[in-house]
Amino acid sequence: MSEWRDVPLRDLCDSVQYGLTASASDEGADGPQLLRITDIVPPRIDWKAVPVCDASGTATNKYQLRSGDIVVARTGATVGHAKYLDHPPSRAVFASYLVRFQVGRGADPAYVGHIVQSAAYKQFVLAHAGGAAQPNANAKTLGAFPVPLPSLSTQRRIAALLSAFDELIEINERRIEVLEELARSLYREWFVRFRFPGHAAVDFTDSDVGPLPEGWRVAAFAAIGEFLNGYAFKPSHWGDEGIPIIKIKELKQGVTTATPRYGGVDLESRYFVEPGDLLFSWSADLGVYLWAGERGALNQHLFKVSPTAGIGRAYLYYSLEAALPRFRSRAQGTTMKHIKRSALMEVDCVLPDQVLQAAFSETVGPMHEEVLTLKNEVAMLAATRDLLLPRLVTGRLDISEIDLGALLPAEAA
Repeated sequence: MSEWRDVPLRDLCDSVQYGLTASASDEGADGPQLLRITDIVPPRIDWKAVPVCDASGTATNKYQLRSGDIVVARTGATVGHAKYLDHPPSRAVFASYLVRFQVGRGADPAYVGHIVQSAAYKQFVLAHAGGAAQPNANAKTLGAFPVPLPSLSTQRRIAALLSAFDELIEINERRIEVLEELARSLYREWFVRFRFPGHAAVDFTDSDVGPLPEGWRVAAFAAIGEFLNGYAFKPSHWGDEGIPIIKIKELKQGVTTATPRYGGVDLESRYFVEPGDLLFSWSADLGVYLWAGERGALNQHLFKVSPTAGIGRAYLYYSLEAALPRFRSRAQGTTMKHIKRSALMEVDCVLPDQVLQAAFSETVGPMHEEVLTLKNEVAMLAATRDLLLPRLVTGRLDISEIDLGALLPAEAA
């Protein structure tokens, strides 16, 4: 520990810079991608969802993101959220509500990046942020965090260990994306293009939505699923012990140490969320999810969706997902969009016979099981990494004593 010292983040950087003031443009625009606060809050940046913007060549060069950059949110509910960027797209800039830190030669950028992404950094920023209704922190505050700094070689060894976890998490997340897209493609092929097994021998009949295979019908979502709204938890219900309260935030980030918990015993069993449950957020992002986390309690603004008799869960999941644009077109509100329960009567889907639904479930079911398994692995890897990080970066755990093979599966060790 004698070699360790605390150095303010800003003193480790060659450059600390506010982002570009620009608005996101249409997908067809030819500008660089504009990284925003909303893009860095999830565990991993989805670069495919990052919009483009109009920016001059000079601005693009000035705000161009580079490998090793650290970007931090400086305002809003997610102030202090940060991302270390490893090989961002070749044409990407960062928005004005982000601050970029570029670590200099005296420190390892990946090591510093892991620290800035940690819960300790977020807590530091929240404790020092100004504003009540809208927390905010300037670059001076964001850069004041004391980074524990060992020798450069120790920094690199710690970063290599933590990055090994990140790499395996990313591999699993890519496998999840492939499986989900495969199931989604099968749904489109069978139930949108009507190229299901045996389709050539099936006659079509007219319906309100156009020609449908004989025996199929159109049904409102309210008729094929039960949509249970979550319990209206109050802040007084929130605690540090008990089961996690599943909110929209947990759907996106999973259960974290910041997730409030409910320790009461009077909650009706219908409000419990189990792994594999189908959840539909009718507020904010209006998304459909298969819950892969631990047992929890369902918060309001979320529906727990159960298929009615004769309806396959997999079919209901992908039908809801395909119908999201129609639900979103009915969303109301300015600061937070939401749909009314009446939308479940207004939005419908085509309903094939039960034999075809069963065949779809048999095909897609194993994919869903594998997705849930992989998501659990991701959660365990992230938890292990987050548990190791504070011990590693304070010298309480000697990097030379760690058996990497005992921590990671063989493919990553």
